[in-house]
Amino acid sequence: MISKTIKFSLVFSLALITSCNEDQTKTSEITMSDNVLIQEWTGPYQGVPSFDKMSIDAIQPAIEEAMALNLAEIENIANNEAAATFENTIVAMESAGKALDRVFTYYGIMGSNVSTPEFRKIQSVLAPKLSDFRSQISQNESLFQRIKSVYEASQKTPLEPQAQRVVELTYKQFEMNGANLDAEKKKRYAEINKELSSLYTDFSNNVLHDEENYITFLDDNQLGGLSPGFIKSAANIAKEKGKEGKYAITNTRSSMDPFLTYSTERELRKQVWENYYARGDNGDDYDNNKIIAQILKLRKERVALMGYDNFAEWRLQNRMAKTPENAMDLMMAVWPAATARVKEEVADMQAIANELGDSITIAPWDYRYYAEKVRKKKYDLDSDEVKQYLQLDQLTKAMFFVAGELFNYNFTPVEEGTVPVFHEDVKVWEVTDKNTGKNIGLWYLDPYARQGKRSGAWATTYRSADSFEGDKNVLASNNSNFVKPAPGEAVLVSWDDATTFFHEFGHALHFFSADVKYPTLNSGVRDYTEFQSQLLERWLSTDQVINKFLVHYKTGQPIPAELVEKIKKASTFNQGFGTTEYLASALIDMKLHLADPTDIDIDKFEKETLDELGMPKELPMRHRTPQFGHVFSGEGYATAYYGYMWADVLTSDASEAFREAKDGFYDKAIADKLVKYLFAPRNAMEPAEAYRKFRGRDAKIEALMRDRGFPIPQND
Repeated sequence: MISKTIKFSLVFSLALITSCNEDQTKTSEITMSDNVLIQEWTGPYQGVPSFDKMSIDAIQPAIEEAMALNLAEIENIANNEAAATFENTIVAMESAGKALDRVFTYYGIMGSNVSTPEFRKIQSVLAPKLSDFRSQISQNESLFQRIKSVYEASQKTPLEPQAQRVVELTYKQFEMNGANLDAEKKKRYAEINKELSSLYTDFSNNVLHDEENYITFLDDNQLGGLSPGFIKSAANIAKEKGKEGKYAITNTRSSMDPFLTYSTERELRKQVWENYYARGDNGDDYDNNKIIAQILKLRKERVALMGYDNFAEWRLQNRMAKTPENAMDLMMAVWPAATARVKEEVADMQAIANELGDSITIAPWDYRYYAEKVRKKKYDLDSDEVKQYLQLDQLTKAMFFVAGELFNYNFTPVEEGTVPVFHEDVKVWEVTDKNTGKNIGLWYLDPYARQGKRSGAWATTYRSADSFEGDKNVLASNNSNFVKPAPGEAVLVSWDDATTFFHEFGHALHFFSADVKYPTLNSGVRDYTEFQSQLLERWLSTDQVINKFLVHYKTGQPIPAELVEKIKKASTFNQGFGTTEYLASALIDMKLHLADPTDIDIDKFEKETLDELGMPKELPMRHRTPQFGHVFSGEGYATAYYGYMWADVLTSDASEAFREAKDGFYDKAIADKLVKYLFAPRNAMEPAEAYRKFRGRDAKIEALMRDRGFPIPQND
């Protein structure tokens, strides 16, 4: 998942929490305060955030001041008496908002990595003010007329490619966000945005509450099947929570997943499963169902003001899919094969349960547990055995190796204390060009789960690359939720978690390799921007990585060749589960936004829709609706969760290009094309055009089906 701050010219289309000063003053009267969160960054590496000086007390005034500064810049641009030009309008907009960008870096960290109840109160205070700021930009008639003038001139006499692209993206964003509405509709549009900003904040905080407060504590006699490393970590977490002598299973995927895979305690598996999949759906003050219903109503009303039938139609017009129908066609082409595979997987699991004399019928909390037993029987592959060779430190080195081979990057640890960090767990590396030694930027890693940190894994930028005011280096971060080990213990992760680690690093490499002139061109096309990170996952299973970096955490011995062979043979194992749980979430996302939201009952809609789709009862959606933060804590992935599969078609197809190459995944010629066309341009060219330049044609769904071991659909 990608999370990043973008320039103000696009910010009103996202669910970032911002504010503005209620008492606007003229530019000449505004001076920057001594609030550290708004100040220019100082120190090495072109300046770095002062994470060691962050404070909750400073964040609200910093945001309000930065918004006031930004709006003053906008007024200067909008009221320029000179005729609108690319330089005095578009370039001026690209240059503005630097103070706001800096403040959002701290705000994002406080919200995602080190949140507290006190900070969440500030979020709630600031959230309603979001639309006051956004609306003053998106509804600034003078500003839009200048943008429109530049846009229309560029249609007659095109600018150089990157300039033309930024003009078109800027105009389209204003148009999509109601710039052409009349005064009455603009007023309602602004009211809707204000209400949505509060709802998004409430949704996120409700999920975080349930993650923090539903913890399962185990006794010594309830540890059957769990690995020694997991037990030590669980004991350490319980101790930190004041329950010494107990073992804590936290309500996050990184804790839930291994517990459900290995615990022999079926009733406890059920309890942990129910805690996790009931987040935001417990019928209490933190229940998200009514919030979701209101979000859907407001989204539909908002796009109706601009003449769209539904939110999905509005959202997808500038994505690769273009229409909801195209996205649905892709998902429904894969869905039958995925659910059919689930039936096969469940039959295999039930057979093993019967052989063991377990008088059960496979339920959702049994799926991972018995799937692991099937894996051992079919492939003689023990996931826990594989984990002994998947050390976090070694995986980090493996990612650096891949970055060196494909991108010519070198990663060097930054001496502790040189660069401020927001938590002692965070480590920093300098990224340089291997040949020239040029500084590319800094890479921050925040690997462990903790109180106040949102679940999952994501990548973000603190500073993105652009060159219109001189070259800038990149400050990028990867954030995970691995269970922190007991002191002195290695961090061992599952193959799936290792894959996710590579995935998020792919986002970071996408940031580092950007070769764009203007900040807006760093923005992503949602059903394309996951492609690059999904593609990088493929290097985890290359021989070079396996042979060099997958070593036993105790003996240091390389992973045995026979175990590697088992891993490769089992590569399509459990694809029914993985594909179906994902697609169920993506389909519900789309169908919710195509449905009539009047009097909608979210739980009922989810159940009835899954029944109509033929969702296997033995597994849940990957993200049940009441906890679906991708879609309801903001708008970035709303009607766009399908994008992971859209990107995976590209990934599978691009992977075949490497397999066909002389030197496989390390073929220099293909790697150069990869960087040139698929990573460096970001959004400086149409994604479909960029992919065709790389591959020579469009991607084909057949590659995806082959990757997952599914039968290829036959054309009528």
